[in-house]
Amino acid sequence: MALKAVHVSDVPNLDHVPENASLSLYSTRLSKGVEMNRAATFKMPKFMVAGHRGNGMNVLQSTDGRMKEIKENSIMSFNSAAKHPIDFIEFDVQVTKDDCPVIFHDTFILSEDNGTIFEKRVTELCLSEFLCFGPQKEGRAGKSLLRKTKEGKILEWNVENDDSLCTLQDAFQQVEPSLGFNIELKFDDHIVYQQDYLIRVLQAILQVVFDHGKDRPVFFSSFQPDAALLVRKMQSTFPVYFLTNGGTEIFYDVRRNSLEEAIKVCLEGGLQGIVSEVKGVFRNPGAVNKIKDANLSLLTYGKLNNVSEAVYMQHLMGIDGVIVDLVQEITEAVSDLIKPSEMGEAESLAEGDGEMEVKSKPQFSQMELSFLLKLIPELIQL
Repeated sequence: MALKAVHVSDVPNLDHVPENASLSLYSTRLSKGVEMNRAATFKMPKFMVAGHRGNGMNVLQSTDGRMKEIKENSIMSFNSAAKHPIDFIEFDVQVTKDDCPVIFHDTFILSEDNGTIFEKRVTELCLSEFLCFGPQKEGRAGKSLLRKTKEGKILEWNVENDDSLCTLQDAFQQVEPSLGFNIELKFDDHIVYQQDYLIRVLQAILQVVFDHGKDRPVFFSSFQPDAALLVRKMQSTFPVYFLTNGGTEIFYDVRRNSLEEAIKVCLEGGLQGIVSEVKGVFRNPGAVNKIKDANLSLLTYGKLNNVSEAVYMQHLMGIDGVIVDLVQEITEAVSDLIKPSEMGEAESLAEGDGEMEVKSKPQFSQMELSFLLKLIPELIQL
């Protein structure tokens, strides 16, 4: 059912109004723990690991088979990630023209028909049109699904384990219920959105979350600063994070161009934290203390988060968590390197074929850590 767009001042706090709003959360700083239910308390782990688009994004041109193992942003990918000791999955939500929140990363969906390639904007499709692409739930073949790389090359979207496209409601109903959702509110970087449109989209998403969330941990994030501020104004139940490239890319909207600007957005809008491209943090490590001083949580994303040493360095820097593609590898590294130290252990003992295997972790003095923080920005200038 279509939801009527209204002015933001007329929008009630959805967590106070709907009779069927079954999820009762309280928004606090993630680094201090988040109370997820009136009857029971869920504590955000001291160092969070989230699966990027589920079990990892697809890079079709990659020679690394792990980047083409499972269709990204699919129920199969989400439940595959849930098999590992992971806290959240991150995925992208857009809203179709008939007001249904669907999970898909790219702005345009590409297909081929009789040798002709065409593309359609996801938000200009109705739900039935969107679901026609890729493999179908009934086992029959759907419309072909292609993908355009950043370089403009168009490739068939071939993965080892394919799955059908899905809606946000599907995810709530079919994904392991203990797995938290980081819902990225996806918008086109090249469009200036009117407030009424943003409100309509956010209302549609919030309605599904309140109707089907139950006790699942949820937080929102968005690169679109106005959308992040609006979803925070429209409800006080779920934490909202501002996504930023941290200055690694420059945009017309200056709010997107540095970690310092991201802090301003969060403080002005009452947001709970920042999700930054990890290179932005490594190039500007001094911003971490500024973010902490502002009582904000800090998470990161990016290719460097698939390197266990980079993840461990972030743990030492006081970053609260990472979004990763190589879920199995990084969760294992976090278990080996980070979790033991949080329990006050110097070593982690793992049982192997009748023997005890000692897994050591790096040890840095304060002076060594200071040196590394000064060195890293120079190493990653690209």
